[in-house]
Amino acid sequence: MRGSWLTAWLAAAVLAGCAVGPDYRPPTPPAGASAPLVSVDPALETTAAAPDDWWRLYDDPQLDRLVRQAFAANADLATAEANLSLARAALEAARNGLYPQTNANFGALYGRDAATDEILEIVGAKPQTTWLFDDILDVSYEFDLFGHVRRSIEASHADAGAALAARDSVRITVAAETIRAYAQICALGEQLAVARHSLEVVGHEAKITSQRYDAGAGSQFDVVRTEGLVAQTRAAIPPLEGQRRAALFQLTALLGRTPSQAPLEAQACVAPPRLSAPIPVGDGSAILKRRPDVRLADRRLAAATARIGVATADLYPRITLRGLYGGASGDISDLTKNAGLTWGVGPSINWTFPNLAGPLARVHAASANAAAALAGFDSTVLQALKETEQSLSLYGAELDHHRALADSQAKAQQAFDIAHGQFLAGSISTLDLLTSEQNLVAANAAVAASDAVLVQDQIAVFKALGGGWESPPTG
Repeated sequence: MRGSWLTAWLAAAVLAGCAVGPDYRPPTPPAGASAPLVSVDPALETTAAAPDDWWRLYDDPQLDRLVRQAFAANADLATAEANLSLARAALEAARNGLYPQTNANFGALYGRDAATDEILEIVGAKPQTTWLFDDILDVSYEFDLFGHVRRSIEASHADAGAALAARDSVRITVAAETIRAYAQICALGEQLAVARHSLEVVGHEAKITSQRYDAGAGSQFDVVRTEGLVAQTRAAIPPLEGQRRAALFQLTALLGRTPSQAPLEAQACVAPPRLSAPIPVGDGSAILKRRPDVRLADRRLAAATARIGVATADLYPRITLRGLYGGASGDISDLTKNAGLTWGVGPSINWTFPNLAGPLARVHAASANAAAALAGFDSTVLQALKETEQSLSLYGAELDHHRALADSQAKAQQAFDIAHGQFLAGSISTLDLLTSEQNLVAANAAVAASDAVLVQDQIAVFKALGGGWESPPTG
């Protein structure tokens, strides 16, 4: 008998090293995923390591301060932090399965006990109403023969890693959107300054035209046309003012504030942040390791793989050793005496056999979920590479566009200066002057609008590179 128990324990010890279900192995990214980025322009980007706190490249103290405030107070980031704490708590709960489970109970009940009444009836006594006391320590330990507990811990550990990656993704978004809102406020400030300057220019020319008409050197038609250009130029200002206030409220929400607490000091910025050097993009193959969304997809796949093992373990028996010790008596003083002593120890086997349809269905479901997670990983990798290449392409194209607009602006300014002088000399008509004014106003507005697009494209590049999640929350 003793030998059979020893054999059983040895067998349990051997089986304890087994865990059914597949072991997780990091997936291989789609073919070509580790190749260098194809849209990098050496004139615009460098292979230097991309900094995590990339917004410091703009050398704007106010921008740095706003990002720190957003990290400290953003509501979405607070939610992500809470979700991470929840996942870590679930991991601790799963690890608890490795240890014996204990439950201590002390109870007192006044009434009649059916078992006691039955004994009294046997001896011919009447049922009694009395106090019943018990104090029991219940201990149980599951032998993790097939890895049900260990696979559950693996799944919870991967879930915690996924929650961490999700938190990091939110940090990237918060940083990028805060900088985006601030840059929009600055760019719209520039566009407003350009629009107001244009209004001054066309207003001045309209005044000259009116004075010439009063002196008999022009026509009323010329006056009306110049006044129409003034009205048209003035009409461009209110939408820009509205957009700038909207951007301010967007920034306010990102900082975790109400509209009445808007950071009005941000409106002092009237030019978009500018980089003084090419964008450092680092090694293109490192982007997949840097981006939290790829890490999130990897952790989800790891969790799904572990849960195949959890489901597979349910196909086999779960063996638990249980024991209890305590007392039960109608007199509280007897709880510590041999007369009230109660104890027991023994194994418990739980197995859904022979009907395994339910556990098998759960295994199939877990396998399908893992297949979906693998496809999701591939999709995330492709999405990350696509976003990076797209952002680099758009940024390069906008730089070319900006250079062409700047050249057009210089020519429009030169043409207006010539036309203004000739108009005053009476050698060209009001229509020619008006045309040069319109071209200058349009060129100035186009350059200012391109400045706004350019900084937004830069932000898109940095966001696609996956920077912003390693920085400390506050500082």
